[in-house]
Amino acid sequence: MRKPLLLSLLVLGACAPRPLTLAERLGLPPLDMIAVEGGSFEMGDVFERADDDATPVHPVAVAGFRIGREEVSAAHYAAFARATGRPYEPYDERPPLPPAVGMTWDDAVAFCAAYGYRLPTEAEWEYAARDGGRAVRYAGTSDPDSLRPFAWVDDVTAPGPHPGRLKRPNALGLYDMSGNVAEWVGAFYQFYPAPGTAPDWHDMDLLNMRIARGGSVYQPPDFAQTFRRMASLRDLAASDLGFRCAADAE
Repeated sequence: MRKPLLLSLLVLGACAPRPLTLAERLGLPPLDMIAVEGGSFEMGDVFERADDDATPVHPVAVAGFRIGREEVSAAHYAAFARATGRPYEPYDERPPLPPAVGMTWDDAVAFCAAYGYRLPTEAEWEYAARDGGRAVRYAGTSDPDSLRPFAWVDDVTAPGPHPGRLKRPNALGLYDMSGNVAEWVGAFYQFYPAPGTAPDWHDMDLLNMRIARGGSVYQPPDFAQTFRRMASLRDLAASDLGFRCAADAE
């Protein structure tokens, strides 16, 4: 018996190959992404509840997603820049290369999009940094005296960010969520919601303000706290500001 035309088309569509991403077409090296199971957590300053930018603490539900195991490296971004004709010079070209820095928010968005990815939302970033929403002050520990094995912080003499994977990862296997380079995030709350009200995401098309998370090697440990928010204009390109990519769950 011949299959109905509609069923035949559905079968053919299911077998159609996935379109190649720009990164695949350009032969760019793949990124190491890990899956994070979704869940609910209390977002914000769950410790002192005193940070004006991270209060009031509010419940957030996060769907499963994927996120880069480490910050995008200078090697990855340099390959992308060469292939797409973007200006970029890593501050240190000796391997192993440190994270890519000096990109605007839009540069970071373009890089992730080339892989079919995006920047993590602010809620996803905090959820991942906090080991899946646990009350963890820094990525990997809540004890300031135990921070050094997990994070590059508070070193104004450092010539630049350090290569990834030199410190210990957090419980999800993510490196440098606290310290080394601050990280651009995608969608974010302009202000945290008042009790009893639904949170509103920032309208990315209206204002130029963006958020970075995690603190950097040059900043004190306070900036490396998992709830700490740092506001910036989207066109800032700083020597201690990078990013990691994210994507919806497969």
